[in-house]
Amino acid sequence: MKPRETLEEFYILHGKEHDQDAHCNVYRREDFECSKNLKPVYRRDFYKVSMMCEGTGILSYADKFIKIDKPSIVFLNPLIPYSWEPTSSVQTGYFCLFTEEFVSSELKNESLSQSVLFKAGGDHVFFPDEASIQLLKNVYENMLNEAQSNYDNKYSLLRNYIQIIMHEAMKIQPPQTYAQHSNASERISMLFLELLDHQFPVSLDNVMLLKNANEFATQLNIHTNHLNKALKETTGKTTSEWIAGRVMKEAKSLLQFSNWSVNEIAYCLGFEHTSNFIISFKKKTGDSPNQFRKRILSKS
Repeated sequence: MKPRETLEEFYILHGKEHDQDAHCNVYRREDFECSKNLKPVYRRDFYKVSMMCEGTGILSYADKFIKIDKPSIVFLNPLIPYSWEPTSSVQTGYFCLFTEEFVSSELKNESLSQSVLFKAGGDHVFFPDEASIQLLKNVYENMLNEAQSNYDNKYSLLRNYIQIIMHEAMKIQPPQTYAQHSNASERISMLFLELLDHQFPVSLDNVMLLKNANEFATQLNIHTNHLNKALKETTGKTTSEWIAGRVMKEAKSLLQFSNWSVNEIAYCLGFEHTSNFIISFKKKTGDSPNQFRKRILSKS
């Protein structure tokens, strides 16, 4: 699996100084090299909400690409490997970057929890009308000012501004100008594998949320059969085989290197009942979890 690009690495790549304690920053696009290709070699571990005012380019993600040739709002999250191919030298606008630590319950409230910001699939590009463009420009200008201020509650205010951007996007009809990549199956498979990898490592506070093929397909906004076909075509394995294999790998690692109980491991790996985990593990390995742990540790 390819490594993910951290926010720190992003700043280093662009030669920008930043406050390491800040989980949200706002910039003008023209202050960065947005006219250069952004290759999809990494999945970024941060969120990005970008507004392009001037410029053109092609945004690619999953099995889609879209030509952007007018003012737009783009939402990208840590689940989405993406690339940007500019087709003009002029690139103006704004973008904000923020980490998972910045994402609070306010940003994941009932009305926004199913928004583009928190889904790997679905629509991520929106073309606002002139009224929305002016409103969004004002929002970003306010965010720029607040990000540089000494106001104690500025990050709470920045969350509020991001909510405004999200609500504006939810009012806009998603574009119907997407085209399918010629290597659609490969891109679907890449996105699934990235999404699967994002589930790990698990912890008692970070349990596995997507547990079966249907849940992964829903998150990717495609039919389960479409996902299975793409994976079978490109990897030779089905969705369920990939999930089961990754779960078993994590289970073995936790049994060997952690002091977690079998109940805790089963819970973190998404098993509703520990007995189901024990049955599944023994079916795959020939040992119960406790037998496996005892045998592995005896060899250490």
